[in-house]
Amino acid sequence: ELGAEVIPVGVSPNGTNINKDVGSTKPQLAAETVVAHGADIGICLDGDADRVAIIDEHGRVADGDQVMALLASRWAADERLNDGTLVATVMSNLGLERFLQGRGLTLERTAVGDRYVVERMREKGLNLGGEQSGHIVMTDFATTGDGLMAGLQVLLAMADSGQPASALTRQFEPVPQMLRNVRYAAGQVPMEAATVQTAVRDAEARLVGRGRLLIRKSGTEPLVRVMAECEDEGLLSEIVGGLVSEIEAAL
Repeated sequence: ELGAEVIPVGVSPNGTNINKDVGSTKPQLAAETVVAHGADIGICLDGDADRVAIIDEHGRVADGDQVMALLASRWAADERLNDGTLVATVMSNLGLERFLQGRGLTLERTAVGDRYVVERMREKGLNLGGEQSGHIVMTDFATTGDGLMAGLQVLLAMADSGQPASALTRQFEPVPQMLRNVRYAAGQVPMEAATVQTAVRDAEARLVGRGRLLIRKSGTEPLVRVMAECEDEGLLSEIVGGLVSEIEAAL
């Protein structure tokens, strides 16, 4: 309806193939299609279309952090970003936080899950939030994550600015991030071990002013997730590897 040529991929559901090798969690096919057809942009949604991944004209995938950075900066310039604040979870990249700070904007972090993002937005009267995974919540338009609307907002930015998707969806350079999972058995509480707690304190001290550390239990599986960010990738690998070893030793 807007005059674009649209090349659909992964739109033949048979009742059992939802998200199978397509969509925001597996955007490879869409990325290949963008490059093969010389398309300007690819928009990948998950099965219920509340998550989005954007693919630029070179086939590079942009996550929710980059989309939120784009929208926050545009909305702030138009004085549309409530209280100059974006809501995201603890998993969003440190690079996003620094990007916002450099523009006088604020990042509010919540626990992982779009429900917590929405709760914080309602609590503080904010109108933009989301997750690195691609949930983008824009309460000016909807009450929950809406991948279709987020994709349209990126298209609007392209039309307004005349810039390609590659320029608009690389708003900041992500800080190197490493995530490792440690599985534990029922009844085990590895994070309460004194050796693990000491290792966590030591790791946090080494990252002061250089990065950040996040250790949390999965909400859906018996896993401890160890995530760290640091510009020094050698130090990053050393810290995450050391913590994983300590947690495994405590099991």
